[in-house]
Amino acid sequence: MPELFAQVILPLSLHNSYTYKVPEGLQQDIAAGKRVIVQFGKKKLYAALVSALSDKKPEDMEIKEVLEILDEHPIIFPTNFKLWQWLAQYYCCTLGDVFRAALPTGLKLESKSKLFLTGIDDPLALSTKEELIIRQLQEDVSLLSELEHKLGTEFSFQALKSLINKKVVYAEEKISSKYKPKTEAFVKLHHSIQSEKILNEKIDLLKRAKKQQQLLMHFCAATNTFSNNQLDEIPKKELVAGTSFSGNLVKELVKKKILAETQKQVSRLEEEPIEQVSINLLNKYQAKAYNHIKETFQSQQVTLIHGITASGKTEIYIHLIDEIIKTGRQALYLVPEIALTTQIVKRLKNVFGNKVGIYHSKLNSQERVEVWEKVLRFNENPQEGYQVILGARSAVFLPFSKLGIVIVDEEHENSFKQFDPAPRYNARDMAVVLGYQNDAKVLLGSATPSFESYYNALKGKYGLVNLMRRHSEMELPEIIISDIKRAYKRKQMRSFLTPELYELMEEALEKQEQIILFQNRRGYSPYVECFTCGHIPKCRNCDVSLTYHKYKRRLNCHYCGFSYQLPETCDNCGSPELKTRGYGTEKIEDELKSLFRNARIARMDLDTTQSKNAFAKIVKNLEERKTDILVGTQMVTKGLDFEHVSVVGILNADNLINFPDFRAHERAYQLISQVAGRAGRKHKQGKVVIQTSQPDHLLIELIKDQNYQATLKEQFEERQLFKYPPFYRLIKIVVKHKNVQTVDRAANQLAHQLKNHKQLLVMGPEYPLISRIQLWHHKEIWIKINRKLNLDLVKAEIVVGVKSVKQLPTNSNCIFNIDVDPA
Repeated sequence: MPELFAQVILPLSLHNSYTYKVPEGLQQDIAAGKRVIVQFGKKKLYAALVSALSDKKPEDMEIKEVLEILDEHPIIFPTNFKLWQWLAQYYCCTLGDVFRAALPTGLKLESKSKLFLTGIDDPLALSTKEELIIRQLQEDVSLLSELEHKLGTEFSFQALKSLINKKVVYAEEKISSKYKPKTEAFVKLHHSIQSEKILNEKIDLLKRAKKQQQLLMHFCAATNTFSNNQLDEIPKKELVAGTSFSGNLVKELVKKKILAETQKQVSRLEEEPIEQVSINLLNKYQAKAYNHIKETFQSQQVTLIHGITASGKTEIYIHLIDEIIKTGRQALYLVPEIALTTQIVKRLKNVFGNKVGIYHSKLNSQERVEVWEKVLRFNENPQEGYQVILGARSAVFLPFSKLGIVIVDEEHENSFKQFDPAPRYNARDMAVVLGYQNDAKVLLGSATPSFESYYNALKGKYGLVNLMRRHSEMELPEIIISDIKRAYKRKQMRSFLTPELYELMEEALEKQEQIILFQNRRGYSPYVECFTCGHIPKCRNCDVSLTYHKYKRRLNCHYCGFSYQLPETCDNCGSPELKTRGYGTEKIEDELKSLFRNARIARMDLDTTQSKNAFAKIVKNLEERKTDILVGTQMVTKGLDFEHVSVVGILNADNLINFPDFRAHERAYQLISQVAGRAGRKHKQGKVVIQTSQPDHLLIELIKDQNYQATLKEQFEERQLFKYPPFYRLIKIVVKHKNVQTVDRAANQLAHQLKNHKQLLVMGPEYPLISRIQLWHHKEIWIKINRKLNLDLVKAEIVVGVKSVKQLPTNSNCIFNIDVDPA
């Protein structure tokens, strides 16, 4: 048999694939897309992914062998590899980075070092740290990672190495699987009981074991034994649920060969029985937009639908998905955050039933593997696979085989951008590439499209469809600008509420209508200040003030998680005059309870939505009118549809407008317009109050007029003048080290090297707003690239520059992160 070699991708930050020899015994079963166990380095074992097979042996290299094949069938398709390669090349990352991001954790395996005692000959010859290691191993701690965790600062690699050299301890590598199929116990009649007569004899034999006899009769009733509608088996859990029978009674009947117990693999995914409904008819404006989308798809791969809030874009998406399903192809529906899926899942499942799967980070590792397998299964057995996937950004990596359409809802959202770790991709842009590679149509949708997407539509790169009428002829909300500065001067403020917002809230509550208040800061108070010396407690790991959370009475860092109990006195001067400053969502909720004593108030932010079903519960309570006022961060802006919300308040627009970022005005317009769109969606015109100390600001005027085109024009002029996207491309390089002098030196060296390329506009290096996070000092270099330049060549030069600076001996411990198209 001729020699065969496998190119494999390892789940490590390595640019290249590696070649391994395939032993004769494995050649029949190996294929591209399967996982194999390989040794990398002296001892480590990894589950690598086969990307290609070849009969050409690499020259002048010692080739290791593939040790084992893990999969019966490939877990990804060739088109997935194409996307991976594009991703690694475009975002300047490694194939290993893509591998780690793409596959769910349950499909990634790596070896773990296990330590074993051989026996201690001379305990007096051991050092204190060696004795600590021995003691832990005697207490049945065998994993190296666990040993390090248990001993903390007392752990010493030198001591461990010494024990291995003395042959007191030996180590070996073992592969551990992170995915285990879920099984459930099922109970059925023993195969020897073939007739009702034999069954009755068995019941009679149990006269002295009354409890067992009663259980057997209960089993017969539950399964309709020997009747026309007999169940062959029943879950053991279901059999004993709500009864006084125990699992031990079942075991006794199994021992007596009356019942038989089997373990069956079951799904972890919740699939409730769904009553399917027919698709809603489109109104004349939706139908016109739908037909226009179909027309643009004839000539364009990608179309942008600019549809104002509550215009019914979701209904158009459902019609497009339905059409794709009828052709036997798959659909991917991307949303920026899984928080959005609560309402959309319901709508999709009502129409498409169990053809719909959900994929997001709130699923546990095992559930994500099962969704992956069901998407994979669609290729060979459509009845058992998922045809429609609703997911957050990571869903672009799923192994689609027959993709027909990709819908990106709220395409302007920066939640589609992955920040850390690499690959730092934008799922919206990846969706476009995914569409091209799979010959699938791509629809981008938003009430406030990103300027980049709208620019592409204006240039003819994308099709453009407008939907400027609300569903059921509803009017857009009335926007009221409320001057905070004037209200403070006149002493008209009610806590954080201007008189205009307070009066509208009172009126809405009297009419039993609902209210949403938006404040883009969570916690009770953004910071705490000593009124005696002015000291503000800061994080010991990051250059940020600590946010006060009242319900825990703790000061928290929202960057690294560091926290401590709020002290009674100032850490700096000992004064008890510590006061909270500013308003977070928790404080707003607290003060609303005293302002509106009879109102039912809820809060939606990262603190209240951490558990799996918490977000769904908050949404359900609002839908069922169990909540009168909802206070929230950006989560309340994102595509939620509530029938009885009549008033929306933006409590501090100034924080959004004055943020030091070239996208600040674009984001402020999008956020305020989106949250405003939650008002008056069904029965009457809603009202939106924007609280600001800059009522004459141009952007406030544009938001009041709800004039997207004028905002776009004003921002385009500014961005063209200062060379920002969409007219120029941006690449950001972040240099990180725990020593500030090292960061300064490395960043300056890199900037100097990049500035030698005359075609590049290099800005920096400069410290960002928060220059130290988790003890790592940051410095940034921003590069503006003319769109006429070859981007691949420019990126290649940047990567070479980064490598050459990193290879300098003084910079070996520096981290250089390249972020293409930073958000």
